[in-house]
Amino acid sequence: MYAIMMTGGLQYRVTKNDVIQVPRMNMEPGDDVEIGQVMLYASDTGQITVGKPMIEGAKVYAKVLDEARGKKLIVFKMKRRKKYRRKNGHRQWYTELLIKDIVPESDDQNMEPDSADDITVVV
Repeated sequence: MYAIMMTGGLQYRVTKNDVIQVPRMNMEPGDDVEIGQVMLYASDTGQITVGKPMIEGAKVYAKVLDEARGKKLIVFKMKRRKKYRRKNGHRQWYTELLIKDIVPESDDQNMEPDSADDITVVV
């Protein structure tokens, strides 16, 4: 089973016991996180639920492992023939999460029509 969730404006494909790095969440290591922005859920049986845009009631539970900084990125500016060069380094903060559980939406939202009489076809 896996899910596609969104946090910090980015989307992640997660399964149980995955460790992912997301943009900084300002939480202490050991804190529990509940992420309610689940866009897609795929069960072990192969059934896929797609949200419009999010799945109502679906949640991803995670635990904060660490809050650290990423690799250094070099920002280099240059103008040719003008002796203009600027070199800066940048390290982005991130939060490391351990995915503990993925909970799909509740069963009452997946109600199927009881019979074909409930379905109206408009041509």
